[in-house]
Amino acid sequence: MVSVDTNVLVRFLTADDPDQFRRAKALLGREDIFIAKTVVLETEWVLRSTYNFPPPQIEAALRGVIGLPGVTIEDSDAVARALGWFAAGLDFADALHLASAGEAATFATFDRPLIRRAKALRHAPKLVAP
Repeated sequence: MVSVDTNVLVRFLTADDPDQFRRAKALLGREDIFIAKTVVLETEWVLRSTYNFPPPQIEAALRGVIGLPGVTIEDSDAVARALGWFAAGLDFADALHLASAGEAATFATFDRPLIRRAKALRHAPKLVAP
């Protein structure tokens, strides 16, 4: 199994460097791949901030990579839940933080807009301001 860095996923998803795209595509096609959830998080940030991908395109790109044969995602249930919440309008980082809260019944934050938005989420911990 090979664990990949954000730049490998970004090259694969953007094809902005033909040689690196070809090499990333070959790697993802021939090896079992592990993707840490921090790499998923950073990939979303790079696609949004550097490549100006809109949220639906980011979601589709990430789901596409996650669905490739031989790809294993760290904490895949949390990442899938975060992608669903992201599709519903939540910031991806916030969604991943919430989805990764484990067995916690409560998530404390000073982010009042997040508290309001999270009320509509299914299976999310209760959000409170400390």
